[in-house]
Amino acid sequence: MTEVTTVRNTTWDELKVGDEASVERTASAQDFYLFAHVTGNINPANLPGNEGAQPLAPSMWIGSLISAVLGNRLPGPGTLYRVQNLAFHERVHLGEKLIASVRCSEKGDKPHAIFETRVTKENGSLVAEGIAEVEAPTETIVADARELPELILDEHDHFGKLVAVAAQLPPMPTAVICPDDRNALGGAVLSARKGLIVPVLIGDRVAIEKAALDLGVDISGYKLIEIENHSAAAAKAVELVHTGEVRAVMKGNIHSDELLAQVVKKDGGLRSSRRISHTFVMDVPTLDHLLFISDAAINIAPDLLTKVDITQNAIDLAIACGVKEPRVGVLSAVETVNVNIPSTLDAAVLSKMADRGQIRGGIVDGPLAMDNAIDMEAARTKGITSLVAGRAEILVVPNLEAGNMLAKELTFVARGEAAGLVLGAKAPVMLTSRADNDRARLASAALAQLYDYWRRNGKAFEPAEKAVADAAE
Repeated sequence: MTEVTTVRNTTWDELKVGDEASVERTASAQDFYLFAHVTGNINPANLPGNEGAQPLAPSMWIGSLISAVLGNRLPGPGTLYRVQNLAFHERVHLGEKLIASVRCSEKGDKPHAIFETRVTKENGSLVAEGIAEVEAPTETIVADARELPELILDEHDHFGKLVAVAAQLPPMPTAVICPDDRNALGGAVLSARKGLIVPVLIGDRVAIEKAALDLGVDISGYKLIEIENHSAAAAKAVELVHTGEVRAVMKGNIHSDELLAQVVKKDGGLRSSRRISHTFVMDVPTLDHLLFISDAAINIAPDLLTKVDITQNAIDLAIACGVKEPRVGVLSAVETVNVNIPSTLDAAVLSKMADRGQIRGGIVDGPLAMDNAIDMEAARTKGITSLVAGRAEILVVPNLEAGNMLAKELTFVARGEAAGLVLGAKAPVMLTSRADNDRARLASAALAQLYDYWRRNGKAFEPAEKAVADAAE
């Protein structure tokens, strides 16, 4: 049974002049962000990532450390503030360790008490000092030491880094199919402005020009091929890939089925020797790396051989994005082989095929349940010894339904951002959704850039060190 830690207060009757208490805390970026969210104080000097300057701790955040001592330690639970004055002597930078302390200097009429308050740095230098007047508790309170629920903060910007790295490559000629609404045309124009693509617009000229007018953008510098029929426009995009005029395809205001019908055609399509699949790339706030999910958009109920290509395609994309040796978790409902659950058999075979070199470039393990694929503690609890368990970067799902639900749960519940790419074809296909925001569209264009470079050069693009540093900021 887990031991419960409790906190007991000091009542006014028990409190003595000279009683002291303190807490220690290291100023973290999360503290600064949370203070900004709670108070609305977004002073740039207090937030990390502002023009490279070392952020300063908000003064009242420092004051809150004193409140924590009074409320949690001395007098403790039940204490009510009356007055607090503070004089600030030094500024506090990110990463500095602070000690907040209080000392009872006087007892007034019950339940009033006065405390000397101080905040110092680890080296003893004085940061702030003042006097607090409180109402001390008059009854004994023994309270559980509560562990507050974890907050999710968007601390990582993996998509921003992808875009910055891909922008170092020459813009990629891209067929944009039916960009005749604000979202579709806006995504193409934004990607062009960021230096990721050179758009070739294909579709109804009148509708495209109206969308440009609505957006207030000038598209006169882009090539526009007038084809009103959606299927014919998709066919033209495929044709431009074959003639070498474009190297990628971007979905606009056209149904995915109409586009993919042209891509997967046996005669004149973009099929290669490998099965075509789709990979979602997720930027999830709780993860310090990109998460690749496949296949959640094309192959409905893939058999084993199709899963081989799905896995290989996802590995290739992860490598193109700079992941040296991607860790692949093949998902099922359980982490043991069960003959009554076919996906566990497929997972075990895929794992062994990777061991034998039939799947290359990544470390593959399965079956794994979602918890022990992504969470190290869950993997340890279940006694799973694996190079993948608890730290998977690629998740291969049993079928389209599972993958689609997983990707959308991460998007709408965990506040992840999703980009995606169709792989295994003769050119990358950006299968953007009308619900995608600008960052998702940019990230999809960046994925296409990096994947195209990998396909043509047989290795991942290695950007200049300065670009990596700039992207990290």
